[in-house]
Amino acid sequence: MDYIIRKLEEKDLATLVELCQNHAEYEQATYKSIGKEKQLKNAIFSQNPKLYCYVIESGTELAGYFSFTFDFSTWDAQTFLYLDCLYLEPNFRGLKIGEQVFEKLKHIGQENNCVNIQWQTPTFNERAIKFYNKIGATGKDKRRFFIDL
Repeated sequence: MDYIIRKLEEKDLATLVELCQNHAEYEQATYKSIGKEKQLKNAIFSQNPKLYCYVIESGTELAGYFSFTFDFSTWDAQTFLYLDCLYLEPNFRGLKIGEQVFEKLKHIGQENNCVNIQWQTPTFNERAIKFYNKIGATGKDKRRFFIDL
């Protein structure tokens, strides 16, 4: 299957919101799409972006996306790339696209002097965990907590 990995463009924002909705459903989470297109536009396309986003495009279809931020580790005293989201539509899974996504992320991380790439996935996402182990990732058992504001 032919596809390209490219930076998100403003014209893709409505589809990105749809992909986020699909991603949330896959992760058994709630997602409210109202206002997200404008909020994502402000975060991604501002003078100092808060979020970076790429899409996987096949023909005229967006097959998935990944987004990331740069953060700083107290323990490492260095910058790291935090992979916030990685999602592929079901018919694009198992085609080695994920491997290409991580090669792209490694390149971006190296260009930005990052010490590593960090991310998380739900414990029930066994397929993703198997893939992450296959590409040489190391996992730590932690639980993520949050407080809504």
